[in-house]
Amino acid sequence: MSGVRKASVVRKTNETDIQVSLTLDSSPGVAQTITVSTGIGFLDHMLHALAKHGGMSLEIRCKGDLYIDDHHTAEDCALALGEAFKEALGERRGIRRYGTGFAPLDEALSRAVIDISSRPYCVVDLGLKREKIGDLSTEMIPHVFHSFAMAAGVTLHVDCLRGENDHHRSESAFKALALAIREAIQRTGGSDVPSTKGVL
Repeated sequence: MSGVRKASVVRKTNETDIQVSLTLDSSPGVAQTITVSTGIGFLDHMLHALAKHGGMSLEIRCKGDLYIDDHHTAEDCALALGEAFKEALGERRGIRRYGTGFAPLDEALSRAVIDISSRPYCVVDLGLKREKIGDLSTEMIPHVFHSFAMAAGVTLHVDCLRGENDHHRSESAFKALALAIREAIQRTGGSDVPSTKGVL
């Protein structure tokens, strides 16, 4: 397996208009580029952290119906990102498949575990208490992880193990996922499918 794994996705509905370009691999001598504009500042911040610490280049542009609320924009951006991730990864062959990430942010510590399994499932426990962080409803943060997992076809568990500040708890969770993804998509140098079934 060789070459840079990348994909572009356009998602257009009556609620959102989204363009995503994702590159999973950092090329030697090529700077990582990240541009995220969803109209929701805290979501931009989280997706930027995900890309940065996951070693990915990412561009997301979204025009959503924020005059209603943040739900459609947050959900659809995560779905589009998951779709791009699945497409960029291509045939699930010659990768580690499993990844685990622990990320602290001051007093907060989060753990993320991912299995690039083609069996979408997601469990999230962040213990968030505030109603909103910036303009993002805290109830949407677990939903972003869930939507990404469903579209990407991965099994995902994300837990905040401790922390007092909801901003810290959330950001450490996104960074933990970034580290887990980075490990799981690593090329092994082989060409086998990492499954006893022979397919993923």
